[in-house]
Amino acid sequence: MADTSHTKIGDKYRSFLHDQPDDVVWRHGGPPTYDAVNHLFEQGRSKEWEKGSLEEVVQNAIKSWEMELSHKIRLQDFRTISPQKFKLIVNGREGLSAEETLKLGSYNALLKTSIPDHLKFYDADKETFDSSHDAFRSAFPRGFAWEVLAVYSGPPLITFKFRHWGFFEGPFKAHAPTGEMVQFYGVGTLKVDESLRVEDVEIYYDPAELFAGLLKGPPVNDGDQTSSKCPLHH
Repeated sequence: MADTSHTKIGDKYRSFLHDQPDDVVWRHGGPPTYDAVNHLFEQGRSKEWEKGSLEEVVQNAIKSWEMELSHKIRLQDFRTISPQKFKLIVNGREGLSAEETLKLGSYNALLKTSIPDHLKFYDADKETFDSSHDAFRSAFPRGFAWEVLAVYSGPPLITFKFRHWGFFEGPFKAHAPTGEMVQFYGVGTLKVDESLRVEDVEIYYDPAELFAGLLKGPPVNDGDQTSSKCPLHH
């Protein structure tokens, strides 16, 4: 989760967050801060990687990519990807281009599925960039933290295992919060160039791990739901 006040302090996990050209166009008017989700990450991470290690480099690179995807509007402002080559493949589905990924947003891109509509926990085809972020920042008001658990191979084809977690303390769609930790695990690969800019991302995980926790809460009326306005980040 981030505070959108436009502070100029650095970020330990996104080194160039505040080292940006003046002409960058930000989705919310300026660069975010990550104090809340960084605190959640530091409290709940499984491992603290040595500074400069491959694991730390990969972890921070992916956090920086997610920051750009959530907060920058123009691909020309991205520093973490190679926009012309970029593809995102999730669970073996057809790859999304940089333009498609930016339009959908990270949640919709990761949660798209080809299963029949009546079996979907979450219908990414009916969600916008903003509605998807609203839904998850409502559910996880302290943020949705992300960590690298292992790195199996280094550049140019990085293979890694990851964990995503948060505390279900706000409503999600028609379900009341439980206050419990919700988490899921996955594996991925990153093909990068000599500057560590991403050309291909492949992610494999089970969305049911995520939704099993979010659907445990009892049903609530739409009028009972509230939504935090604080953007959510990894």
